[in-house]
Amino acid sequence: MKRTELLTAAGSLAEIRHYAEAGADAVQIGEHRFGARLPGDIPVGLLKEAVQTAHGCGMKAYVVANRIFDNAAVAELPDYLIQVAEAGADAVGFGDPSLLSAAREAGLDHLPLHWNPEMTATNYMTANYWADRGAVRAVLARELNMEQVLEFKKRCKADVQVQVHGATNIFHSKRRMVKSYMEHRGESAAQGAFGMEQGLYLIEEERQDERYPIYEDEAGTHIMSGDDLCMLDALEELLAAGIDSMKVESLLKPVAYNAAALFAYRQAIDAYAADPEGYSFREEWMEPIIRLQPPNRPLTYGFYFKEQVY
Repeated sequence: MKRTELLTAAGSLAEIRHYAEAGADAVQIGEHRFGARLPGDIPVGLLKEAVQTAHGCGMKAYVVANRIFDNAAVAELPDYLIQVAEAGADAVGFGDPSLLSAAREAGLDHLPLHWNPEMTATNYMTANYWADRGAVRAVLARELNMEQVLEFKKRCKADVQVQVHGATNIFHSKRRMVKSYMEHRGESAAQGAFGMEQGLYLIEEERQDERYPIYEDEAGTHIMSGDDLCMLDALEELLAAGIDSMKVESLLKPVAYNAAALFAYRQAIDAYAADPEGYSFREEWMEPIIRLQPPNRPLTYGFYFKEQVY
């Protein structure tokens, strides 16, 4: 039986090693020039070392190039993808179709691609369209419920990846909205990738207790969920369906928290693989997560058990 992959994103060589020790099977890496919502910047000059570090730890390394590209970025894509391939990356994650064209232009017809258009990956037919054009994996929208995820898996030609833990992205704009707002107020805006380090939040007037983290990187403005997805105690149905990859989102969390979450999911995945018929959730797997969980970010099942209507 094929074991479900446990995936996270790493922003440095040290994080790659930490997450390998915690039980991750694969890491997403990349640089802000081409990737959005990365936990750190691994420029092309360090890419080969990062890939070798992951491989040396027994993990796969996927390069994230999921930005919405403008004309200037598109011109740089073929050379970047050649360097990604030369570094030995196991796949490239993309959402913008221009990356597919750039890969063809660079002669990289066999470079494995992970299709990830974020909120619009809502049906298997579109995923199969991209599978016919080279995508070997589809990353599902976080707004799908369990029934939709299972149907997707049954009918998708490519591998299926879902998020099972952490913050989810609920809004993205290429505009630097926080920077523009602060400059309008005559205040200096944060430089660099993560304005979230300043504790920036959006709060709705009608829901004052719920805070939505907001930050900016070179890809624009991002607003994240006010809670954290946690499917640890409801993982069996996804495992039984043969979901190919499960991601623990590392954004907004320290390395220690992410390592604890990865280790918890590692135990669950291994327990199921060892004895599917006798599998049952164990409360002790959840305890390290509960101890480290920020008090203002409740754990929820996201949309998995909601009736979502598009």
